Amino acid sequence: MSGVMKRMGMIFRAKANKALDRAEDPRETLDYSYQKQLELLQKVRRGVADVATSRKRLELQLNQLQSQSTKLEDQGRKALALGREDLAREALSRRAALQQQVTDLETQHSTLQGEEEKLTLAAQRLQAKVDAFRTKKETIKATYTAAQAQTRIGEAFSGISEEMGDVGMAIQRAEDKTAQLQARAGAIDELLASGALDDQSGMHKDDIQAELDRLSGGTDVELELQRMKAELAGGTTDQQAIEGGTSQQQSQQQSQQQPQDTPRFDKQ
Repeated sequence: MSGVMKRMGMIFRAKANKALDRAEDPRETLDYSYQKQLELLQKVRRGVADVATSRKRLELQLNQLQSQSTKLEDQGRKALALGREDLAREALSRRAALQQQVTDLETQHSTLQGEEEKLTLAAQRLQAKVDAFRTKKETIKATYTAAQAQTRIGEAFSGISEEMGDVGMAIQRAEDKTAQLQARAGAIDELLASGALDDQSGMHKDDIQAELDRLSGGTDVELELQRMKAELAGGTTDQQAIEGGTSQQQSQQQSQQQPQDTPRFDKQ
């Protein structure tokens, strides 16, 4: 069970690392690192300022103690001149205690001054490193941006990018559908022309059927014309006379059509 859990943990970490790698932008990472360095530099500068402030306070205290020491020395000298040896001794004792404090403060002042110099030097070095990092950061960002743009342009020209791939697939589907419709339309036209596919609407007719319909329609018109002539003439004719006239008319039509070439009915 522990082996399975370790394997699951490794798989999860691997997938999380891959997802983070895809989501990471080097430019953002560089900007974040630069911001952290600026914060560190600001802390170092604040430390230098704090040490310098402490040194300045010690200097003020030293000045005050030295002033008091000088004053006590003058007072002891005046007391001794007036014959007050006891007061002169007390003034010199207090002056000796102040001198011990001055010595301790001077030692602290030297220590703070050394720390201040170290921090100032460290701040200067850190400032130089931050400036160099900023220059390198901007160079890397510009190079990365140019490489990214060049890659996108190359993918656009080659058609391997995701967007161009979708466009290419859509164009291919449109071309395939167009070719399929053209092939279907051509096949239907060929079937209709050959008569293999009947037109259910009755609108399409081949050449032979159209010629037969034309001849039949012409005959009906001639028969109706003969009947009207007979009625206008006032005579009565029986059915045989009409049929005789019809036969004669058909004979005339056949004699007129004999010199003409036999119509050809080629399949389109």
